[in-house]
Amino acid sequence: MIEANWLIFIAALLIGIVVAYWLFVHGAKPHKRQHRPDVLDEGTGPAKRNQSLIDTPPAAHIDPPAMAGTMAGIGEVIAVAAQEEVDAAQERKEEEQQRPPAEPAPQPAPAPAAGEPDDLRKIKGLGPKMLTLLHSLGITRFEQIAGWTDADLDELDTKLGSFAGRPRRDNWVEQARLLADGNTAGYEEKFGKL
Repeated sequence: MIEANWLIFIAALLIGIVVAYWLFVHGAKPHKRQHRPDVLDEGTGPAKRNQSLIDTPPAAHIDPPAMAGTMAGIGEVIAVAAQEEVDAAQERKEEEQQRPPAEPAPQPAPAPAAGEPDDLRKIKGLGPKMLTLLHSLGITRFEQIAGWTDADLDELDTKLGSFAGRPRRDNWVEQARLLADGNTAGYEEKFGKL
């Protein structure tokens, strides 16, 4: 069929290319607008100016102070305020040096994990970076996480940096309780498949 009508096919192909080119060239250009609407078109003519207000002299003439450009007096005020700040800072520093140094409260060591470490990655929201961080803090078992209180979570948040708030948001304590008890059915029901 193509061999008998090849001339018609080529003619149709050329017509199709010409039409596509015409649509592409003319369809891509937005139509030029002859008139662009404007806010000022609402009135009938240009805005009228109140020439009498423009031509009248100002009501009062104010002479600038003699040294207005040099900021006379302001520099003195700033210098005195800065000196007061320096003096107050030196007094605070001297008071701190006279005070005996306060001994920092001893940080409780993390509870030693008994037995083999658990696979903490089973807890949803606990990735490899967080796992490394928890291991560096001595946390390797579900029982340790299950025993956390709100105070423990607050203290942990200070050590987590950009991960702060993650343990509460992802319910790690509840997940760890279910995993520590071996309740995988309850875990999967609440948090999804392990």
